Amino acid sequence: MSTICAAHVFLSRLTAVTFCFIRIAVLFHWPCTSIYPIRCDRTTTAMPITEIDVVVSLDATEGKSLVDAGKLRAAYAAVNAYVQDHQVVGIGSGSTVVFAVERLAQRVQSEGLRVQCVPTSFQAMQLIREHGLPLSDLAATPKIDVTIDGADELVPDLSCIKGGGGCLVQEKIVAYNSKKFVLIADGSKESSILGIRWTKGVPVEVIPSAYIPIQAQLTSMGGDAKLRMAKAKAGPVVTDNGNFILDVHFGPLEGSLAPELLEKKLCCIPGVVDCGLFVGIAEEAFVGREDGTVVHYTKDL
Repeated sequence: MSTICAAHVFLSRLTAVTFCFIRIAVLFHWPCTSIYPIRCDRTTTAMPITEIDVVVSLDATEGKSLVDAGKLRAAYAAVNAYVQDHQVVGIGSGSTVVFAVERLAQRVQSEGLRVQCVPTSFQAMQLIREHGLPLSDLAATPKIDVTIDGADELVPDLSCIKGGGGCLVQEKIVAYNSKKFVLIADGSKESSILGIRWTKGVPVEVIPSAYIPIQAQLTSMGGDAKLRMAKAKAGPVVTDNGNFILDVHFGPLEGSLAPELLEKKLCCIPGVVDCGLFVGIAEEAFVGREDGTVVHYTKDL
């Protein structure tokens, strides 16, 4: 009888311990509520890398620096590979995207492609209009076939830092609602660990009235948070959404500051709209290096 009682007590305690571990696991992986759902199927495994040939005319690269020529080749490669007729195309922001829109306009004119373009910023909207491309938005076309966007820094698993241009929230919304998200960049953006080559910090878009307490919270997390100041106006940078940006220096993002962990922590702070860490969203990337080569990162399915 005593043996049966002892076994019963042991099983009860084992069940309680198991239940506690399950609760901890659920709490650790439970996504934070933001302005849209956070993907739960993210992976951070390394991606296969191959070198590809990209044919561009001499006129296209004439007078450009090696860095800009690399941006152009990467952008052209992405548009050539993934834009098709009757698609909704997300247009990212930044200097590399300028070349992507240029190539898209060329293909629309020469091939008669029928596309609709969803911008991620006021800059992207201007580029679309300047090139005579059809302008749409998420209200009219909520499902996007492919989005092509730049990165401030990326690593082989295609995690990246974005937001140097202040457009991170709309960029992430458009990327999240895309069937395929493709990064384009020059070789200076490649890194082994996020936070090594991009030394300006992780951009965090915040509600203006909350930036002081958020700044204090980020400091308690080990970050050095600076309010991004405007260069052509007095006062801080104001995003397309009417918010402020804190650039937070954490150093190399590894260990307890690994991108997939830090992104969740940042987005759980009340008053934070979103951050510039893009983890598990990009499926492919084209990187144009200064030696004239383009490397293609792909998800290993």
